[in-house]
Amino acid sequence: MLVSLIIGIIVGGLAGFVASKIMNVSNDLIVNIILGIVGGILAGVIFGLLGLGATSLIGTFILSVVGACALIWLWKNVLKK
Repeated sequence: MLVSLIIGIIVGGLAGFVASKIMNVSNDLIVNIILGIVGGILAGVIFGLLGLGATSLIGTFILSVVGACALIWLWKNVLKK
């Protein structure tokens, strides 16, 4: 359980960093980690409901990047207005 949590935080942090580079934003490292973790959770739930859940570490990373990109887009275009 604890190992899964630590791996999730590491994968989320890396996914947040990659998503910030894809979306061309400059956030702090902590913001990137939070976006990656929350994006991974949201993407995992949404894709899981659609039957497209990830079963590997690479799949989880990809879902986290997609979720973090969606959160960055939402933040930039909807919430900042």
